[in-house]
Amino acid sequence: MSLSRLLIATHNQGKLAEFRALVKELPLELCDLNSFPAILPVAETGSTFTENASLKATAYAVQAGEFTLADDSGLEVHALGGAPGVLSARYAGAGASDFERTEKLLREVLETADADRAARFVSVIAIADASGAILNVSTGVCNGTISRTPRGKNGFGYDPIFIPEGFDKTFGELPAAVKNEISHRARAFQGAADFLRSLTLR
Repeated sequence: MSLSRLLIATHNQGKLAEFRALVKELPLELCDLNSFPAILPVAETGSTFTENASLKATAYAVQAGEFTLADDSGLEVHALGGAPGVLSARYAGAGASDFERTEKLLREVLETADADRAARFVSVIAIADASGAILNVSTGVCNGTISRTPRGKNGFGYDPIFIPEGFDKTFGELPAAVKNEISHRARAFQGAADFLRSLTLR
């Protein structure tokens, strides 16, 4: 089994850019879901990040006939009992913007009156072959805290309100190169990269 082309199961150009940076040393051609306009969306019906990543990897791989990497990631906030979790992308309703999701989360944390603003980003990456068989699953976590206001314009999603442990700047303020070293997705990708390397460097 060898690999030269990999479908990244996303329409999110920010996420695709992160993966391009993470695989830059591998001889891989990357494409995303925009390359398959007829592909049907996959419902994220799982109750965990692992279930959702695996669902997406399998379904998109079968539809596209390509090796597929899918991730499911989200923000877990202590004061909100671990929410938004697997609902991070849909936290403010379907079609909501990053700004709307961020504002809702900040408002709800404030309403709890909980002084503990601890949070963590979690990412699970699943890789499936063209038949839909899951070949590899890896997990990454980045601990941190929630800022009181959005800061910075880098990244996407909740990046402007998440301060990673050991830093005083949000992901929205940190350079992409720094985020790509310490993020939940980068940590999950370490395991995925070892697996991809075993397929591409044969």
